Amino acid sequence: MHLVGIKELKNRLTYYLKLTKKGDRIVVTDRGSPIAVLHSLDQIEDSAGVEEKLASLGKKGMLRLPTRVRRLPSFEAIMTTGKSASEIIIEDRR
Repeated sequence: MHLVGIKELKNRLTYYLKLTKKGDRIVVTDRGSPIAVLHSLDQIEDSAGVEEKLASLGKKGMLRLPTRVRRLPSFEAIMTTGKSASEIIIEDRR
């Protein structure tokens, strides 16, 4: 495990990322106080957030992460006559 300050991490980010890729953990400090831990995606904890778990699955090749953020196109509601879609679905399920 390595301790590194924010400024040092910023200046040598590629070096520290290579260390994490090899399996080392990097503790990032701000004026001597630990604020974050960098580690490989192969070593996620059970309590990890959704983004970290998805990134880990992406690294393992189990899913493909999006390459860009897309917005849904706007649409206009269509007015129809007759039964509503929810009524039709409920009838179909019976």
